[in-house]
Amino acid sequence: MSKNLVTVERNDPLTVADDLMKHKHIRHVLVLDAYGDLCGVVTKRDLFRGAVLRSLGYGQRVEQMLLSNLLVKEAMTEDPVTVEPGASLTEAARILIDKGIGCLPVTKDGKLVGILTEGDFVRLAAGDVAKASRKQRLTD
Repeated sequence: MSKNLVTVERNDPLTVADDLMKHKHIRHVLVLDAYGDLCGVVTKRDLFRGAVLRSLGYGQRVEQMLLSNLLVKEAMTEDPVTVEPGASLTEAARILIDKGIGCLPVTKDGKLVGILTEGDFVRLAAGDVAKASRKQRLTD
């Protein structure tokens, strides 16, 4: 789980979310309402429409115009599936698979405390593989 959260507000222009994703090399941005509560998630997939416009020959300028004219709330997934900090990794992985989603905001008592992504599971698996490989070499 990452506690280094990247958030936007629901009334921000969509370009804000797009810029954050590009500059921070992330695929999910959490959306907060006026009270600071989680109300949605914007994903790279939500912003894919701009890439489609570029491929149709409209160019990056049209993409930026489109994104600057839309608000985050118009593209976000509302009421995202969340998980509590005490949930097991197995439970969290099962939710990601069953729901076909790439991230799980982590909330405690309704407040956002972190985010768990597919990338977290990949890093965990890579760490376990590296650890197992080291042990194997040490016992050879």
